[in-house]
Amino acid sequence: MLEKLGEVLRKTTNRIANAIFLDKGLIDSIVKDLQRALIEADVNILLVKEISDKIRKESVDERVSGIEKKEHMIKMLHDELIKIIGEKKQLKILDKQNRIILLGLYGAGKTTTIAKLGNWFAKRGKKVALIGLDVHRPAAKEQLLQLGEKNNIKVFVDMDETNALKTWKKFEPKLKEFEVVFIDTAGRHSLDKELIKEIKDLGKEIKPSETILVMPADIGQAAKTQAKEFQDALKISGVIITRMDSTAKAGGALTACAETKAGVYYITTGEKINDIEEFNPETFLSRLLGMGDLQGLIDKVRSVTDEKKQKELESKLSEGKISLEDVIEQVKSMSQLGGFDKIKSMIPGLGKAKIPDNVLGAQEEKIAKWEHIIKSLTKEEKENPELLKKQTSRIARVAKGAGVATSDIRSLLKQYDMLQEMVKSSSGIDPEKGMDMRQMQKLMKKFGKKKMMRF
Repeated sequence: MLEKLGEVLRKTTNRIANAIFLDKGLIDSIVKDLQRALIEADVNILLVKEISDKIRKESVDERVSGIEKKEHMIKMLHDELIKIIGEKKQLKILDKQNRIILLGLYGAGKTTTIAKLGNWFAKRGKKVALIGLDVHRPAAKEQLLQLGEKNNIKVFVDMDETNALKTWKKFEPKLKEFEVVFIDTAGRHSLDKELIKEIKDLGKEIKPSETILVMPADIGQAAKTQAKEFQDALKISGVIITRMDSTAKAGGALTACAETKAGVYYITTGEKINDIEEFNPETFLSRLLGMGDLQGLIDKVRSVTDEKKQKELESKLSEGKISLEDVIEQVKSMSQLGGFDKIKSMIPGLGKAKIPDNVLGAQEEKIAKWEHIIKSLTKEEKENPELLKKQTSRIARVAKGAGVATSDIRSLLKQYDMLQEMVKSSSGIDPEKGMDMRQMQKLMKKFGKKKMMRF
């Protein structure tokens, strides 16, 4: 996402940091490159001019000089970019039942986004339900049902009802047991009077704790008008921007939301259920600058891991008792993160790493073979893989029973050894805070970047 802008920003900060003198020629060159990249990212032309004027003004400020001036310029650039991207705004979950309505025009991605949000909060221990009140698009209810079934999220829809309010009243008593209820609503080609009336009527009955607008990133600067119209008519509390992975115009959507004071809660970065993340301007900019986002990576790992299973595994790890089945569970979780491009920008120093895109995706074939291997093991072998290493006859027997090569079994055993080693190396890591930079670098040095990513 916004790859070209990120590249220009990295070059800009490096040119300032490495310059002997910040003369007019250098500043003009930097400003031109920055203007071009921001405009291509669909950032409002007035905001681009504002940043350009600020850089030129600061560069001739005689009160700051030498190394301090370069540091001052880089910090100023960082602060100005954060200002146009917007402030961090977090979706608040109340102690009472949370009723969260999602709004948006046709094609914004409301239904898939609701499923992603439901999965996000379910993985964080919340009891979640989805309810379909889009009674105008026939496929909406079926789509929501399928997404719910596939990801073990409870869904309420009435396939025959054509009145959204009646659907809500029918299911409201059954929703009382859920902590977070996400509500899918109808879309239109534009925010017309009919849509406004329907959503206002639903709002009076439902009394939502949050009303969120879903907008695709590729609408660019049109996001400003759309956010303002929804804000004025329906008092939205925040925004989710979808399709951040597929467009260079995402800068327009982000800055438009910041201008209209409609804070961005989440962005989605793909079609998979886990392709959603909280929007944090600081870490977003950090990734654009190639500085990584370790906390974002930790959150992403947690989002694909079932909380109950993770606690069970943590208990085993603390006792040093892991099995081959635990290895497969961990690799499955990592595979759900998506392609390597989805996570490498989050790891400091790996943003430009030339590692094949399918490094994580290639695990799927291995996992299938490993699961066959597990079924062919005795209980004793599952709990104590060392038995396989000591007796090659066991490996031959399992390979024949599972219909795999002996090399596939040895590959699984290597993965087991690696997890064991990582457990020992990670003994000082706080499970709540995750790895700090020093600990991450230590593991990278020990195993190498490619092995870490393969794991």
